[in-house]
Amino acid sequence: MKLRLLKIDAFAERPLTGNPAAIVPLDMWLDDALMQQIAAENNQSETAFFVAQGESFGLRWFTPNVEVALCGHATLAAGDAVFRFLRPKARVVRFETKSGTLTVERRDDGLLVMNFPATPPRRNDPAPAALVKGLGHAPVEAWAGPDHIAVFENAAIVRALKPDLAVLETLDLRGVVATALGEGGVDYVLRFFAPKNAVPEDPVTGNAQTALVPYWAKRLGKDRLSVRQLSARGGSMSCALVGDRIEIAGRCALYLDGVIELTPKEFFQA
Repeated sequence: MKLRLLKIDAFAERPLTGNPAAIVPLDMWLDDALMQQIAAENNQSETAFFVAQGESFGLRWFTPNVEVALCGHATLAAGDAVFRFLRPKARVVRFETKSGTLTVERRDDGLLVMNFPATPPRRNDPAPAALVKGLGHAPVEAWAGPDHIAVFENAAIVRALKPDLAVLETLDLRGVVATALGEGGVDYVLRFFAPKNAVPEDPVTGNAQTALVPYWAKRLGKDRLSVRQLSARGGSMSCALVGDRIEIAGRCALYLDGVIELTPKEFFQA
């Protein structure tokens, strides 16, 4: 059997920037174990699989070692795949996921806009000892949502962090976000580490904004925010708080359109 494999750079103006996602469109769901094996073989922070379900699509995300309940950049990339190859005239694509219905809207300027539920974080002071040790620098504030959030004095500190991933892996939540006020017209910056999910540092992280946007919107007194992720590849997002939802906007660039070839033997051994 042949499966289409797309690699799409999300939150990117051009290929080789932003956050790469592997996208596998399917006619029907594969066995869970096989999808996990494909994700491990792709070795991207996320591989997204989707199946048409009437007017919408079922969507699932896998890191190299586990299925996750929500992924931002791979959702944006999956939306780009649908617009680019399957429904070129569509303006909105709806995905049914473990986190509910998610939408990706294509606007006239080429921006793709996701709509996710907001998950406001809770204060978590004093900062857990493993968080401070793992990041190598004590934050001025500690918060917790789906991930630990460490707020620092400025962007330079976030940029210079050299985390001990083995220590961060001992923490109880999914990952660790380091964030600070932005610079040069950017409202806030971040880095994201998820060693538990075999993602040492994520290049650009959409789902972390579900907690960061409510935090920074309240702190800065504004609902529309420009965001920069300070990973090696880097990436930019435009975010907005809309009631109890957030919008995350960016662009995508196609890097690869290829084929996965699997024999029946591989299917039965999954």
